Amino acid sequence: MINRKLKRTAALLAAVLSVSAAVGCGNSGSSSEDDVSQVETVSVNDTDEIDSIPEGAATEIRWMGTYDLNPSKGQDKTVEMTLFNNKGGTVVWDQVIDSQKFDKLAAAIMSKQNVPDIFKYEWLAFPCQVVKDMYQPVDDIVNFDDALWTDTKETADQFEMAGKHYVAPISFEPTTFMMYDYDLIQSEGLDDPYELYINGEWNWDNWVDLINTFCSNASGDDERYGINGWFNTQIIQQTGKTMINYDKANNQFVSNLNDPDIERAENMLYELGKNGYIFDTWTGSASNTLKGGNVLFYSMGTWAMTGNAGPKDGDDWRIVPMPSDPNTDEKYMSSAMTAYMWVKGSDKSDAVKTWFECCRIAATSDEYKENGKEKFLNANPHWTEDMYQVIVDASSTEYKQVFDYGYGISGTLSDDNSNEDGSCVTRKLYEFTNKTDDAGHRYTWSELRESWGSTVESELKDINAAISAYISANS
Repeated sequence: MINRKLKRTAALLAAVLSVSAAVGCGNSGSSSEDDVSQVETVSVNDTDEIDSIPEGAATEIRWMGTYDLNPSKGQDKTVEMTLFNNKGGTVVWDQVIDSQKFDKLAAAIMSKQNVPDIFKYEWLAFPCQVVKDMYQPVDDIVNFDDALWTDTKETADQFEMAGKHYVAPISFEPTTFMMYDYDLIQSEGLDDPYELYINGEWNWDNWVDLINTFCSNASGDDERYGINGWFNTQIIQQTGKTMINYDKANNQFVSNLNDPDIERAENMLYELGKNGYIFDTWTGSASNTLKGGNVLFYSMGTWAMTGNAGPKDGDDWRIVPMPSDPNTDEKYMSSAMTAYMWVKGSDKSDAVKTWFECCRIAATSDEYKENGKEKFLNANPHWTEDMYQVIVDASSTEYKQVFDYGYGISGTLSDDNSNEDGSCVTRKLYEFTNKTDDAGHRYTWSELRESWGSTVESELKDINAAISAYISANS
């Protein structure tokens, strides 16, 4: 059993599987020392759909990041790296730690020394770091009307400023899934969430009913919870709404805190927390959360459900996407987008173009997706093909990608490290209806909106002024 009073873990676990591994653009981790000592190598065929780097062009690109794109010992080379090597390209790694990566990038750009060519897309990239002149548009090396990119254009257009695109999306995966123990579902006589999902009935109403029933069936000193992990943001975004909207025609960002659908979702989450159904201690993984049998759902990215964090021999665990808003028929995904920014000052356009194309074809070609699936299941032998298919289905372009620009506006709105309490304002707005203050008072949505609305308006005023100046300087 998980004790309600356990202290929150100080830091997040390192990712054992990148978001894009499921579709061929990441590193696979091993399931456990007993199950996998080294991932079996899977051969990758070359492709004629991508040209080699032109003769005479630079072939080595510099990548600044917290992990190496090249394989580590005991890891199989990713599909995209194999293709890139075949096309004449190589990647050199400038290692940085997470807390220093943006400062290191800015310093390299300013000094013009060892300027990286590519940098991972993260929330703060757009618009905050774009208007700080850290990245350059990708339109010269990516044609979104080409067959390879056309499915990403709708998403790329969300990161367009003054007619220029700054992000070339490679692949998508929901930021979170819900994992659960099927044996527990059966023993409690509950409807199987996976069957509800397959039948098109996996929505807030059924999700809340399952939690209410499970928690209400607790007896004696048995402590039961409906869910643990990261889910507030994703539940709210199933409405298709975000805290900040982008008026692209005028290149201005505006508040959306008064939206009634956001309020409806916030109030639902508030009630779950008020009823004591949310276990809000950080556990770090599915394996730590579900093994006790007193938490029904664990919600997190696949990194916390795979490798040592995932199911072991004898476990019958399953996953489903986030439950949908019953008030809409649209499919929405709170998107963990894999993309690389083209750093300002990089002049290796041919090699960067080829890298982007290798990553994109690895994520879209049926052959390479099957290759990525084989790599994933080799590394995670206690995942079933049905579980893997949930990732594939929920990562498809049938879902509309949802990004909240609030996470990209400024340190105050976007960066947890820039706030004394370790939670940026956008995070507070999404998650704090499940938090209490020191006196035990639980925040309502109306209280959060009133407390932080003026801060949002102030930060939007600043970024909108910065955007106007940036466009004027670059027009």
